Amino acid sequence: MSRFVRVSGLMITLVLASGCGAVAAPTPSADSTRTAAPSDAPSSAASPADPPAASPTEPSAGGTSSRDPVRTVLERLTVEEKVGQLFMPVMYGATVTSSSPDNQAKFGVPTPAKAVAKYRPGGVIIFPWAGNVKNIKQVVALTNGLQDASPKVPLLIGADQENGRVSRLAPLVTPLPAAKVIGDTRDLSLARAAAKVTGTELRALGINLDFAPVADVNINPDNPVIGDRAYGSNPTRVASMVGAAVKGFHDARVASTAKHFPGHGDTSVDSHTGLPVINHTRAQWERLSAPPFRAAIRNGVDAIMSAHVVMPKLDPTGDPATLSKPILTGLLREHLGFNGVVSTDALDMAGVRDKYGDAEVAVRAILAGVDLLLMPPDMDKAYQGVLRAVKSGRIPAKRLDESVTRLLKLKAARGLLASAPRADAAKAATVLRSPEHRALANSLANGAGRR
Repeated sequence: MSRFVRVSGLMITLVLASGCGAVAAPTPSADSTRTAAPSDAPSSAASPADPPAASPTEPSAGGTSSRDPVRTVLERLTVEEKVGQLFMPVMYGATVTSSSPDNQAKFGVPTPAKAVAKYRPGGVIIFPWAGNVKNIKQVVALTNGLQDASPKVPLLIGADQENGRVSRLAPLVTPLPAAKVIGDTRDLSLARAAAKVTGTELRALGINLDFAPVADVNINPDNPVIGDRAYGSNPTRVASMVGAAVKGFHDARVASTAKHFPGHGDTSVDSHTGLPVINHTRAQWERLSAPPFRAAIRNGVDAIMSAHVVMPKLDPTGDPATLSKPILTGLLREHLGFNGVVSTDALDMAGVRDKYGDAEVAVRAILAGVDLLLMPPDMDKAYQGVLRAVKSGRIPAKRLDESVTRLLKLKAARGLLASAPRADAAKAATVLRSPEHRALANSLANGAGRR
């Protein structure tokens, strides 16, 4: 489709055409939201007709009565099942019955269906390198099969779909540009529309959680891992874009994750291969890294991912933020007031594995304030480590219930708790890379809305 003359017309088309249960709220036009210097208040970009951001942390009006679905599910779970809810592993294969030596090594069983039945994880994350992404029909069958394998509690099915160079669902999904391209437009409606397109396409595939948006401020030009994955280097502008993106994911009824807390933007070491150290003071952190996370929280972000970075002036122990109670509980929960799900970054990364073994890392992450343990390199070792810590009292039962409750609230807020919605391959084929979605991608690629 040819490039639109006016981006505002495109926004209207997207609202009318986006399928898969998108919220039918009018999207602000590009003209009404473009600004040379957005304030650190992303909510100001919303129109009066915007629905309030869904919050996974609001207490149920039903209290502990049978009308509280979260409490009802929590009370049905065994200790072993509660521990399983804390994990989001990678499983190998194109189908739930695919037999893989990788599954055997990691889970002690050959197929994803058997792994789900054995550990009852809270979720699964899919990757092309694990053989999970071949075509639309296959992905839909996989996500439906994973949900069928978890009848007691529906799964969070996650993807690391940032767009740009981190696009795990390519080439199935619309090829949207990296966050920096969107940030350079200074147009909040484009950030929201791009997130809505991504969320709509993920939901059509049966994926209900995206590990996006990136909330880092790329203040170090030598940063080897963030770069154009961030919306930019200006904390105020990045905050505005992150807030708009969270709204876009929620428009599509998909959970969003702001990452990487407390900020990965001023590093010269890649935490996949080493352990970065950031020597910012508390005042510098408040000014440079905190604003986008504040914006994400104000806009109801479902989850926040930790960073495998050391910040000695925020926590002098030398532990990475993923294992730091002063950072995850002190700063994120108590100072910023975040009560949603805290996820680790991938636990198979060198930045978090250098100091402790895989079982101890999982235990220390939970004690620090984490709720979701992402991609443990040895699922059985991590699971057994956490289970032993719970049974010994090192992780108190109350602390376990806090994390499981947050995860169940997230599922309830995104419509997953009562029953897992099933994806439909035929419908997904009409949603992914639709003309309306490709029109937005073309406009962004060609610089529409950019000053």
